[in-house]
Amino acid sequence: MRHALLALTLTATAAPAMASTATPLVSADWLGQRLGSADLVVLDIRNRIDGGSLDTFAAGHIPGSVHSDYLAAGWRGPDGNLPEIAALESLIGGLGIDNDDHVVVVPAGVSSTDFGSAARVYWTFKVLGHDAVSILDGGLGAWADAGLTLDTGVPVVEPDRFTADFRPALVATSAEVEAALANGTQLVDARPAEQFEGLTAHPAAGRAGTLPGAVNLQQQTLLDAAGRHTVTADTVSLLLESAGGSAAGAEEQIAFCNTGHWASVAWFALSEIAGFDDVSLYDGSMVEWSGDRSRPVVPGQSAAN
Repeated sequence: MRHALLALTLTATAAPAMASTATPLVSADWLGQRLGSADLVVLDIRNRIDGGSLDTFAAGHIPGSVHSDYLAAGWRGPDGNLPEIAALESLIGGLGIDNDDHVVVVPAGVSSTDFGSAARVYWTFKVLGHDAVSILDGGLGAWADAGLTLDTGVPVVEPDRFTADFRPALVATSAEVEAALANGTQLVDARPAEQFEGLTAHPAAGRAGTLPGAVNLQQQTLLDAAGRHTVTADTVSLLLESAGGSAAGAEEQIAFCNTGHWASVAWFALSEIAGFDDVSLYDGSMVEWSGDRSRPVVPGQSAAN
């Protein structure tokens, strides 16, 4: 079943009302026309993945935005797991974000892996019950390409209060993955083919391979080289089917990777672009799963094989 919201175009048209026009992906033009709105927070999450830092933020950023390093600020636990809810509430409130704000997450806009930073932060807001969130399609790169103004320096942020409304249905635990293996839930591995097939492995993974029965929806196939979305809902469904999966909208799906980063790109495509209703993300992913020798790990079989 498709979300009604996704009948709209992926990039919102320029209209004055923010809540009525914001989609999961927004354009630089959309954002530029709304800068300065009282209920808008532009969240720059550049980090080591894209060569970013607080220094690069200070050297040039979207006017009025705040910076929070995706890798260093506490968006992920040590092994990629979702942090404690109270810690996330403190992190978000400390950025001046409250429950009435619409947050636009801004990656660097340099690669699909870089987009994963934004998708993971986006997913985190959704997990915390905050639906007023979008990603700037193409990130800061798209903003610069549009010739829009950049500010310098680091603004002072006045903390606010953010209260979570936790949605456990969006987070798959290892126990739920074990149950999924038994009941046939569709498991979607977002990693590159060589990791899916067990030819290579993440340095922290206990074993090479994937979950039994998983299909391989490689995250890099969902965006262009600069990390901009080029796929439609139909394209996501076709990619899923070509990987050997089912695009039946009512089917439960669990996205995973190594530590829940690349999986967030697949989760975003399945849930927010294709509009499937029952998609969760296994944030522990293969690093957590493969560490327990009693859990099955197998070489993945591509649909082409």
